[in-house]
Amino acid sequence: MSLNQNPFELLKTSDKSKARRGRLHTAHGDIETPIFMPVGTLASVKGLSSRDLREMQAQIILANTYHLYLRPGTELVAKMGGVQKFMGWNGPMLTDSGGFQVWSLKDLRHITEDGVEFQSHLDGSRHMFTPESVMKAQREIGADIIMAFDECTPYPSTVEEASQSLDYTLAWTKRAMEWLEKNPPLHGYPQFFFGIVQGGMHKELRKKSIEALKELGPDGYAMGGLSVGEPVETMYEIADFCTNYLPEDRARYVMGVGTPWNLLSLVARGVDMFDCILPAKNAQDGLVYTSRGVLRYKNAKFADDDRPLDPECDCHCCRNYTRAYVRHLFKTKEPLGWTLSTLHNLHFYLHLMQQARDHIEAGDFEEWSAQIIPQLQRDAE
Repeated sequence: MSLNQNPFELLKTSDKSKARRGRLHTAHGDIETPIFMPVGTLASVKGLSSRDLREMQAQIILANTYHLYLRPGTELVAKMGGVQKFMGWNGPMLTDSGGFQVWSLKDLRHITEDGVEFQSHLDGSRHMFTPESVMKAQREIGADIIMAFDECTPYPSTVEEASQSLDYTLAWTKRAMEWLEKNPPLHGYPQFFFGIVQGGMHKELRKKSIEALKELGPDGYAMGGLSVGEPVETMYEIADFCTNYLPEDRARYVMGVGTPWNLLSLVARGVDMFDCILPAKNAQDGLVYTSRGVLRYKNAKFADDDRPLDPECDCHCCRNYTRAYVRHLFKTKEPLGWTLSTLHNLHFYLHLMQQARDHIEAGDFEEWSAQIIPQLQRDAE
């Protein structure tokens, strides 16, 4: 039931791990993998303009269907010509289906075989998401990559609970693909559909999910239900297990992960794509990632520190501002401080993925990542 020609091109694989170098072809440009996708939930990466994103060489941005459905409304986004024109971004976009956001509402939602009825977190109004309505919304938004509507399996969960959740996701995925076959894209370019592997931390269910999705033939595969409270080693184990069974000729995406060292550890396990709110969220809490470790720049000892956040970084923030100044902005609640630290964190993530791609091509990714991960995890001085 594949909807499009496979957009993924596998360029190189490591002979020492499952690390891969690939390329995703979309109407708005090619995406070099492994890749990190900045999160622009409401068609906006917090504090940054599209020009900022282009200057840091972001390749693809993620937006969220649930949030855009509630405001400004996906019909309005369609009227504006799609999400790229709406936000002034001419590169590729991916939209999450909103399944995780609806799942996180907990007491404000009710799940049935048809879909999910939920209350808006904004005004309490009631809505219904079905696989068909979510695909319609993503057609209207117009992202290059659109995601299946799934139910995120909580952690911990019994086999029975995870199995029922998985049954919902698989049935919804089939219905979504059937709807997409009958309703072509609205904005004149293809949209690639990614299925989502669920099953909790139960390997037999993860394998069942993958085998069922392979029969449907989506354009790519995501691994959902990870980084939802489980130990990090369990996350690695489940992702590693999944990539043993996922098709080699399709892109692989772990949703909502993670720290810089999480990304490198998952690249070694055969994952191609990542997104996470941590770069922006932690920046606004006074934490940035650097080549020398995690820097909590709001600490008093940095009040008169004239070094950049990361002496080895060439982002706009590190080229022009000191730790003392960024700390001053944070302490005085000046929004520029959050903008600069977010800019740095996203630049750092994107540059880290560029380094990963380079080392996979050079054949020494494993040696490089083994050396750099301990440096990234320590506290920066």
